[in-house]
Amino acid sequence: MSADAGVAADLDSIRDWLRAQVASYVMRPPEEIDPLVPVAQYGMDSVYSLSLCGDIEAEYGLEIEPTLVWEHPTVEAMADHLRGRLSAA
Repeated sequence: MSADAGVAADLDSIRDWLRAQVASYVMRPPEEIDPLVPVAQYGMDSVYSLSLCGDIEAEYGLEIEPTLVWEHPTVEAMADHLRGRLSAA
């Protein structure tokens, strides 16, 4: 989904996409990633976090600060932040 695909990205689809991305980095099934648990607890380090920012930029067409994962440490918080950014675009 890109930003020009209409900003119809809902919280559930963003959350599911983020869970899948985090899961791929920490080598776990997406269903094991609790959206309310800080991703650092799953082993997401700064290198993975920067890579995730790049993934988000590519997927959603947003410029993402490298501090995203530290400012929004859970999948739920990141999804909420991204939905807000997409709605404002």
